[in-house]
Amino acid sequence: MATKRKATTTKRRTPAKTTTRKTTTSARKATSTRRSKEMLLVGSKTKEALKSHKLNVSGDALEGINQWVYWLIDQAACRAKANGRKTVRAHDFMA
Repeated sequence: MATKRKATTTKRRTPAKTTTRKTTTSARKATSTRRSKEMLLVGSKTKEALKSHKLNVSGDALEGINQWVYWLIDQAACRAKANGRKTVRAHDFMA
């Protein structure tokens, strides 16, 4: 004689709740900084030099100086190549 089986239900897992975070201003700044070029300057030293002239330093000042330094490097590299050298010298930055 066949016995009747009791229907069993399997417990299904519910998907984990995803939390949505608001993006903070500092998180947005960090994201935009990652997209730009690597920082070549020491931030604290640069700010200290600017503050020695009794000036305030805005949040984007270091990024602006960093972009200018990259431009100087590009110009010096072009000048060295134009002169047939593989070595960048101090006077390449002054021209």
